[in-house]
Order: sequence, then C-alpha cells, then structure tokens
Amino acid sequence: MPEISYRQAIKDALAEEIERDENVVIIGEEVAQYNGAYKVTEGLLERYGPKRIVDAPISEAGFIGMGIGASMLGVRPVMELMFWSFAYVAWDQMINNAGCVRYMSGGLINVPIVIRGPANGGTNVGATHSHTPENLIANMPGLKVVCPATPYDAKGLMKAAIRDNDPVYVMESTLLYGTTGEVPEEEYVIPLGKADIKREGKDVTIVCHGPSVSVAMTAAQVLKEEHDIDAEVVDLRSIRPLDEDTIIESVKKTNRAVLVEENRPFCGVDAQIAYTIQNKAFDYLDAPIQRVSTIDAPAMYSPALEPEQLPKASNVVEKVLAIM
Repeated sequence: MPEISYRQAIKDALAEEIERDENVVIIGEEVAQYNGAYKVTEGLLERYGPKRIVDAPISEAGFIGMGIGASMLGVRPVMELMFWSFAYVAWDQMINNAGCVRYMSGGLINVPIVIRGPANGGTNVGATHSHTPENLIANMPGLKVVCPATPYDAKGLMKAAIRDNDPVYVMESTLLYGTTGEVPEEEYVIPLGKADIKREGKDVTIVCHGPSVSVAMTAAQVLKEEHDIDAEVVDLRSIRPLDEDTIIESVKKTNRAVLVEENRPFCGVDAQIAYTIQNKAFDYLDAPIQRVSTIDAPAMYSPALEPEQLPKASNVVEKVLAIM
C-alpha cells in the first residue's frame, strides 16, 4: 500500500465523496481560493468549481448555521473550522439545532452534516486556539464524534462521516497533518463506533484517541524494551458512538487499564471510560484504573511549558509501572 500524509488522506476522502455524491459540498473559511488554512482542500476548487468548494465569511455562527439548514434539505455539507476553538460561537446551531432536529421531528428530518477541523494543543497558539471539545460534544445525544489518529483512519472515518445521516464532528490535529501511513488505493470505509487495537498485548490496556495514540504507542515500546511489559493499545477512533466491547474485552485480558487523552481530566472522555470499565469489568481488574490527561489549566502559550502540560510517553510509563 502507498504511504500518504494524514492531510492527503482527508483530501482524498473529500474528493472521492464529492465525485460519488452530487449533494456533497465543502464550505469554510479559505477552503477554496486559499486551498484551506492547512492545505487539506488544496486543488479541490480547480477540480470541482466554486459550487462545490465554497469560501465562507469569517462568521462561524453564520456559515455553520447555513450548513445545518442546507443539510436539513438534503445537501451533505462538509464544514471546515480553522480551529475547533472557534466552534463555540456556533454552539446553538451545532448543539441545539443539529443535535435535536431529528428527534424533535420524529425522525422526519435528518441532518447529514460533517464539521471538521483541528482540535489539539502543542503548537503554542494560546489558550483560545487549543481546545479539545470532543468530551463536550459527546455529551449531547444526537451528535457523533470521531478522532482519527492515522492517515488510514482519517480517510475511512471521513468517508463514513460524510455518508452518515446524522451530524458527525471530526476532530483532527495540526500535529498529525504531516504524518504519513499506509492507505489502500481501493475503496474502504471505517464504520463509526468501532475501536482499533493498534498494538496487541497481554499485561496492560492503554486506551487512547487522536494525538494521544502516538503517545501511547511510544510508551508501549518503552515498556516492552525497558521493562518487559507487553501493553495493548486500544485506539477509540470514535468517541460517540463508543466501542465499549473492544475496551472491555481488552481489559478482561490484561486486567489493568491506563487511559490517555489530551482532554482535561475533569469530565473528560476517560472519566466515562473509567466508569464503563469498573461497571462492566470490575471483577477482572487487578489494580486501580489510571489516567493520563492534560494538566487542568488553559493551554500554556510558552513553548517551554506547553509540552509539560500535555500527556507524554513518560507519564504513561510511570502510570503503568505504578500498577504492575
């Protein structure tokens, strides 16, 4: 299989879905003439024209609301946010409208919209540009949330998101756009709500998603090479729907769990996962569940400090060793 970048994988998914379905359009700030703030949509305007690749004004409340309304009428818009931190000005449309319309219409009106963009820290852009709101959105019934960690997952999940009849919010990472991985040339779609075991192991389960997957994989390598501990790495891929079965089966096998995420710890995704494990696999646990999260403070701007705020492989190794 050829290796391509995370950025290219998303672009390929967008292009293939535009060609597959005449109702798919891409809307966002700078997605057309500027080729996207992160060059994800580079070249798509020339290929598909201004009716399919649409530049929006700097008003998330305006163009996200327009996209939601269009999706209720049968369009399948893919909306790009320059940062997920900018989503909050469109919160009413994204949560109150997109998340509730299908239920309140008795299933008569679907909202097949995708909202995508980066949600991560680690790039020294300050607290107002570094939010990771997957936990907030996953709390809202009617919404789906995915956090792809690899080019393969990014393409397969994006295609599934575009074809889904519910709102799907895709959390990407600016730190992942340049990473590469194998992606098949043939058609494939990754079902929403299906986790992936990135590394099999028998001694401890490390649950992670998004940028924390690479952290977990590095930690697993260190644990094996330096401590002869065989860690299993479970990549959630989807936050909601959540693949509880894969998590539970892994914990039943390893009897220990360390949960890693870039969310803050209070009400984070891993708080829900910790409850799920103790509720469904308590008798299999040989040690308390451990968590590695971002330090509970606004994102630090200093290049010297921000790496210390985010989860690191050394943090994961320390937590694993504490329960072995």
